Amino acid sequence: MEKEYTATAETVEAALDEALENLGVQQDAVTYEVIEEPSKSFFSGTKPAVVKVTVREDYLRELRSEKELDDEPVDFSEPAGDSALRRDYEDLSEEEIDGIADEAIQVLREIIEFFDIDEANIDEYEGDGGEIIFDITADKNLALLIGRHGRTIDALQVLMSSITTKRCGLHYPLAVDVEGYKHRRKQKITEIAQRSADRCLRTHRSVSLKPMTPYERRVVHMTVRSISGVTSASEGSGSYRHVVICPL
Repeated sequence: MEKEYTATAETVEAALDEALENLGVQQDAVTYEVIEEPSKSFFSGTKPAVVKVTVREDYLRELRSEKELDDEPVDFSEPAGDSALRRDYEDLSEEEIDGIADEAIQVLREIIEFFDIDEANIDEYEGDGGEIIFDITADKNLALLIGRHGRTIDALQVLMSSITTKRCGLHYPLAVDVEGYKHRRKQKITEIAQRSADRCLRTHRSVSLKPMTPYERRVVHMTVRSISGVTSASEGSGSYRHVVICPL
């Protein structure tokens, strides 16, 4: 797998999604640097966002220990960017992690205010990959935070993580969920990927899945990576982009 990818797109969120899909990982497995913010000018026209994404070295170590890289050499060089942001998050003290979590919650509350959601609760817990997940619950308007196919949640996560990292000067993997939506969706997509991979192994024929969001496609890629005898790739473009599972 590639260790670094620089993506160009209309927005920072779209560029990050493209890079994550090409690397085949979730956001909590990487650090990223916004090289250029998108802008519009009368003279130069529209300039896209440019984002450089680097897979964390501790994530690569975990993959290597699980023999999922097929003996491919792993480069453990530090990712590019400000040296203060390159610290391995496992080296952070409990006080630093608590400070990052508190700041992330504050950032989320500031963002939520724009959605006219009163008395939102934010539950904090640790994810399977060591990331901090902030699950938002409230009595109304939560559909606005989820968005179509969870796209608003993805945008919230990118925005919260970026602002928190800049304010704290430290990077830590953070994730956003709304009433467990992403958790339930991830479980469903994982089951679809597993069933499709089993079908591919039984028939020795490729299986095309329906179009999915970048997040959902990454879940499929990560699930297929753990199953021997099959591989996966994304095909198509725009709203028609989908994953194809193929026999090796």
